Amino acid sequence: MSTILGTSVIARLPLAMLGIALLLHAKHLTGSFAAAGLVAGAFAVATGAGGPVLGRLVDRIGQTRVLVPSVTATAALLGVAAALPHGAPLGLVVALAAGVGLTTPPLGACVRALIPGTARDTRVAYSIDATAVEFTWVAGPPLALVAGTVWSTGGALVVAGAVMLVGTLAFAVQPASRAWRPAAATTRPRGGSLGSPGLRTLVFVLLAVGTLFGSVEVAVPATSEALSGPLMGVWGLGSLIGGIVATRRGGGAATPAGLALVLLFLAAGHLALVAATGSIAVLAVALFVAGMGIAPTFASVYAMVDRVAQAGTVTEAFAWLTTAVAVGTAAGAAVSGALVERFGPGASFVLAGAAGGVALLAIVLRARTLDDAPALTAACAA
Repeated sequence: MSTILGTSVIARLPLAMLGIALLLHAKHLTGSFAAAGLVAGAFAVATGAGGPVLGRLVDRIGQTRVLVPSVTATAALLGVAAALPHGAPLGLVVALAAGVGLTTPPLGACVRALIPGTARDTRVAYSIDATAVEFTWVAGPPLALVAGTVWSTGGALVVAGAVMLVGTLAFAVQPASRAWRPAAATTRPRGGSLGSPGLRTLVFVLLAVGTLFGSVEVAVPATSEALSGPLMGVWGLGSLIGGIVATRRGGGAATPAGLALVLLFLAAGHLALVAATGSIAVLAVALFVAGMGIAPTFASVYAMVDRVAQAGTVTEAFAWLTTAVAVGTAAGAAVSGALVERFGPGASFVLAGAAGGVALLAIVLRARTLDDAPALTAACAA
């Protein structure tokens, strides 16, 4: 299990680099931040759209036969993007960024699909995975910035593509990945993985959590642009520590009631940021505390997927969760931008807390879809 997680973390590190690396490279090529924003947006939307499609394909033909060609295509597209000359047509840059997003291998979904068959304690394993992902988001953006500064913006894309290629191939040749096959199903369930009421609940929860993320990512720079990098790093560090604590205590929440408590902490912690905008030092402490709820939230949600996903759809199910976060983050950032312009950063932090509250409300109102998941799954498969 340690080899699987280790190679997957290496392979997923570039995912935390690509957003900012593509943004900076597009700015270098076009000279426009507006154009760069379109490129970054195209990548984000395409990644969210492509994940469930590739996840569904994994559920049909296995991991290795999807991961190897998809990561090869991603690395090749990044190489082409890196080689573009200054002044390259914006449409071409956007198309390449979208292609990168569509072909990005669903590593997170694949490693989580392996956990039930390879880990002794699945809750702890999901917690370790969620914590490791937080490490990539703490380390990835600075690495992209360093590579872009020391070498070039195109060089940063080449580095990201090379690391993703090597890491993904190392993961794909692991015996557990090569041998993995989805649970047997006589026919594909109607609606795919989203045919499960329990999965729809978890997708909605992470859609709201993504909105929380997007709100904070706008509010922090609006509070202090010069210190936004360190402040976001403190937020990520809080999540990393929260994940470590959750792992040492046996993993994330095992029940809907437990997940509700984790979401209550997440929502309250981010709502408290409203009162911390007057002092950078206080805001840093508040961000650290609020961030401690992030990794345990993901660990808890991931641990519930096995019992809500219908037979033969588990990889697609995990991919939909990733898409939900991406869509929520984009929506949260868009709404928060308007709120900050009119009311200041405090309003964006209010939205973050409210989004956490919506996630909590979804669990409270739809807990039955998670409690009764095994029966529902069996009924759908019959």
